[in-house]
Amino acid sequence: MLTVGLTGGIGAGKSEVSRLLASYGAVVVDADKIAREVVEPGTPGLAAVVDAFGPEVLTDDGGLDRPKLGSIVFADPERLATLNSIVHPLVGARSRELEQAAGPDDVVVHDVPLLTENKLQSLYDLVVVVDASQDTQLDRLVRLRGMAESEARSRMAAQATREERLAIADLVIDNDGPLEKLEPQVREVWQELTRRAASGRAQG
Repeated sequence: MLTVGLTGGIGAGKSEVSRLLASYGAVVVDADKIAREVVEPGTPGLAAVVDAFGPEVLTDDGGLDRPKLGSIVFADPERLATLNSIVHPLVGARSRELEQAAGPDDVVVHDVPLLTENKLQSLYDLVVVVDASQDTQLDRLVRLRGMAESEARSRMAAQATREERLAIADLVIDNDGPLEKLEPQVREVWQELTRRAASGRAQG
């Protein structure tokens, strides 16, 4: 088994790369998706979040009010650290469960938005970074996701810099261009990952 950490800045196109890798046969462990699951109604995770932030972070039907919670933590590094200390261990435990369920020949791709920020690179056999310029990120967030430019800029500023991400990359996918230029690069990376998985097995 080869474990891969996949990351990229907001708007860089990491989700599309993740989707393509899954279509080729990768076992994708999506940290964002798991982070939503561990705070669903009735979970210990949600109870811990309410304990830390109060019932005002709940919607009327008892779910997590993500925009409300986001507005609290994005403005306050200490409160963001509190949230992370609740959610990250739960996400880590569930990610390990999913990885352990994969077969010995599998390439397991962990889709981790904050891999660089949380210095998680040592957890994986190698790190793949989806790279795009800040101008490209900003354009996608505003034009495709409908974000206000000020919100997009603050979200980008809260993440690691492009240079920090590239510094930990073993493989880089350049997604500064149109979508049709992305797929051949991802396929090439997939071939490299399967080659490494096979050579790792041979050594083992």
